[in-house]
Amino acid sequence: MESAKLLQAIIETAIDGIITIDDTGIIASLNPSALKIFGYKEEELIGKNISVLMPEPDRSRHDSYLLNYQNTGEKKIIGKGREVKGLRKNGTQFPFRLAVSEVQFQERIIYTGFIHDLSKEKEAEEFLKNYTLELEELVENRTKSLKKMLRELEEAKEEANVSLEKEKELNRMKSRFVSMASHEFRTPLSSMQLSVILIEKYLQVSDSLQIVKHLHKIKTAIGSLNGILNDFLSLEKLEAGIVHPNHCLFDVIKFSEELTEEMQLITKEDQIIIYQHTGSESEINLDQNLLKNCLMNLMSNAIKYSGEHTLIEFSTEIKENQYIFSVKDNGIGIPEDDHSALFQPFFRAHNTGNIPGTGLGLNIVQRYVGLMDGKIHFESIFGKGTEFTLSFPKNL
Repeated sequence: MESAKLLQAIIETAIDGIITIDDTGIIASLNPSALKIFGYKEEELIGKNISVLMPEPDRSRHDSYLLNYQNTGEKKIIGKGREVKGLRKNGTQFPFRLAVSEVQFQERIIYTGFIHDLSKEKEAEEFLKNYTLELEELVENRTKSLKKMLRELEEAKEEANVSLEKEKELNRMKSRFVSMASHEFRTPLSSMQLSVILIEKYLQVSDSLQIVKHLHKIKTAIGSLNGILNDFLSLEKLEAGIVHPNHCLFDVIKFSEELTEEMQLITKEDQIIIYQHTGSESEINLDQNLLKNCLMNLMSNAIKYSGEHTLIEFSTEIKENQYIFSVKDNGIGIPEDDHSALFQPFFRAHNTGNIPGTGLGLNIVQRYVGLMDGKIHFESIFGKGTEFTLSFPKNL
């Protein structure tokens, strides 16, 4: 008696669907998971032919499958671990893995079907396929842009009548560019390749938590690649002299709140960005796109160089003659010996370790700020954190 109760409890709480039918295909019982998978109530299916849960052509052929199996032993729908299609009450079809056991019970034969819904696994496979195609297209397009930039650097070197020292500096920058690009691209690409391999593995055992984990890694790696390439393209435009500020009036509070929400999406675990505004006014006159690029870069650095469970403070202020923007973190800080070189292109502080980066971000920020007649200032204590402040003249 206890064994029967235990068996019933196991069937009732099983994650997979369990359905029993008699030797004519009539449904005898279903567990709660089977009812949920197909979208029926128990009284709607008991006594019905199992084919009601099948789409065509299996629906019309099922009785002949069953009869053929009983006569010949040849399995069609009946099988071990087959992938088949199911039909929900609402008319939608879905894939599931079916295993059927034949049981001799009290001088009659019953069949027990074990149903594992594959909908989520198939969705993950389709998502991964589309993600891979998008990634390949992204890498191809960005690679073309990089090749173009390298060609233009080479052409600039050949065409320009520069001094020997200037030529040496150009070569040094090109060397740093190639070395850094090779390293920064290899790391996220390797991470994505490994994650794809692991996702394929976890799909086989339906481990959705691991699948989500590695999809997140791919997404992070793609974001890293995008950041690197955007830095390169921004630098290229600045060097070509084609970046010009386009000032307009906009609400700095609305702008900053939206930016804070956007950046909060890429923070580490329990990292919180707090925004506050000082001043009775909220309208400013600056280039909104250039300002957003500057602040996104500073916030990205604050997120990247701070640990989990930390606070990032973002503030804006409108004074009588100035607009002030501040980003403060409690991260690793910048060594004092590195302060003087911090805004040089390709320069990275000596305590960044394996944290990815191009060394171009702050140089680009400084130049964007300069285009808007602004100034950038920072204060940093090694091991305790950094605060960057942008100030712009108030255009009346």
